[in-house]
Amino acid sequence: MSIFETYRQCYEFNRTRTLAILERVEGMADPQGCLAWRPGEGRAHVAWQLMHVGVTEAIFAAERLATKEGRHRELWDRFRGGSTPDDQIPSIAEIREVLASGREDLLSTLADKNEGELNELAWEAKDGRRLTLLTVMQIVSWHEAHHQGQAHLTLNLYDAAQ
Repeated sequence: MSIFETYRQCYEFNRTRTLAILERVEGMADPQGCLAWRPGEGRAHVAWQLMHVGVTEAIFAAERLATKEGRHRELWDRFRGGSTPDDQIPSIAEIREVLASGREDLLSTLADKNEGELNELAWEAKDGRRLTLLTVMQIVSWHEAHHQGQAHLTLNLYDAAQ
């Protein structure tokens, strides 16, 4: 099995946990209220955490690992790293669409890569870190798990506050 297939499987597993959060929200009495709830002033809500995952994958696919036309660019500034969560809460359907399209674009970009490129410079981060393709693939996997965990915690806090 190639390393690309291994990471694809990791990404697929991670996504099952992220989508389980959305399924849990769908079953709540006030799904939109749940998506909008913040654990404190200025903190990210569940919707921001999940949209951030999809938007980040779209950004990696279209700007960081390739130069392509990216989908949902109008959302990038709202949900990219360092953005301030706003009060425009996307619907569950919109979150699902952004997660799906970001992932589709990421996998399409990675399909254009080969194992000979794994240790080549793939992206230079804002802080000057020079990241290889392999490191970027690792970060993408960790990133979803990290934000899924934050969404999970926020959802648990929401439940406790009700």
